[in-house]
Amino acid sequence: MEGREGTGPWSRQDGLVAVGAAAVDLVGFTVTSQMDRGHVPVAGCLIVVAAALFLLARRRAPLAVLAAVLAVNVSLGWFSSVGQHYGAATVVALYTAVHHHRPAIGAAAVAGCVAVLQFVHPGVAGPSGYECAANVASGLFVAGAAVAVRRWQHDAARHRRLLAERAVADERRRIARELHDIVAHHLTTMQLLAGGARANLDRSPETAREALVTLEGSGRAALREMRHLLDVLRAGDEGDEDEATAPQPGVGDLDRLVEESRRAGLPTVLTTDGDPGALPPGVALAVFRIVQEALTNARKHAGRGARADVRIAFAAHEVRVDVTDVTDAPPPARPAVRPPGHGLMGMRERVALHGGTLRTGPEGGGFAVRARLPLPAGRQEAYA
Repeated sequence: MEGREGTGPWSRQDGLVAVGAAAVDLVGFTVTSQMDRGHVPVAGCLIVVAAALFLLARRRAPLAVLAAVLAVNVSLGWFSSVGQHYGAATVVALYTAVHHHRPAIGAAAVAGCVAVLQFVHPGVAGPSGYECAANVASGLFVAGAAVAVRRWQHDAARHRRLLAERAVADERRRIARELHDIVAHHLTTMQLLAGGARANLDRSPETAREALVTLEGSGRAALREMRHLLDVLRAGDEGDEDEATAPQPGVGDLDRLVEESRRAGLPTVLTTDGDPGALPPGVALAVFRIVQEALTNARKHAGRGARADVRIAFAAHEVRVDVTDVTDAPPPARPAVRPPGHGLMGMRERVALHGGTLRTGPEGGGFAVRARLPLPAGRQEAYA
């Protein structure tokens, strides 16, 4: 419905509407009185202003305001021979009554307004048939405008609700992707480290100890990233607006990611080409998550003797991410196609969000993930 400003008995918008209606009606009354009588009755001007002042309460009691405006305007017949017509105050009062009530009451308000303007004329002759038709057409026009605006406002409110619900759903999907990336990567790493520590516990305690230390660090990193996501979810609750949150990972964290992959038993080489400059935060996070998920999948599916190659190329208009894994073991009779789990789906959604492309599939006896993420023009100035 119509917006309100302020918390008093009437809003600033109501005051502006009342002043505007009074000004318009005063100008009309002044012109018609000057043409009709040669002078402007002061009492008539006061009546015009009094009718407009009722509009201050138009939102709280639309029908009562319409009745009051009509009753006050009826007395104008004693000061002018022009007869009743739709002044600005009458139009606003009728519009508000139709806008704020159901159709049956709105139709009754239009009929009552037309009847008063048509049959109540103190001091002047009754209106002609032409004026009658004009009164009916004017009432229907005002009512139609009120109904159209009300429907438009309902549609706009429904559209805003749909956008809000879609934003919530998108945020839930984003958080689900983040949680999947964190849990899948760190738990896979922790599982492999725990298995390596158990295998070396008797014959190489020092190696087992190093694996356990790395396992502890991976667990802390997982808890830290999950705590960051939970802080985002709790933002605005319990006065947490000023709490500092850890920055999202980016290309600067790829070395740590590769080192974790090596400690988990997957030899990994990171090669970068070009200057990353000041990447947009969303693109930097997407690069990190793509590499993270690709290495996680490689540790899960590549098998023994596998190694991974991570190549990041920074160009002026795009970032290219290529993660491939190969193995020295003889290829199987039928190349295994890795199931499209949530990780690959999450990567596709991330890449699509930035307008890029993603290709995944068997390649050279292993598996390849190749992503292209476009960069906005002038990114150095925009993100410096």
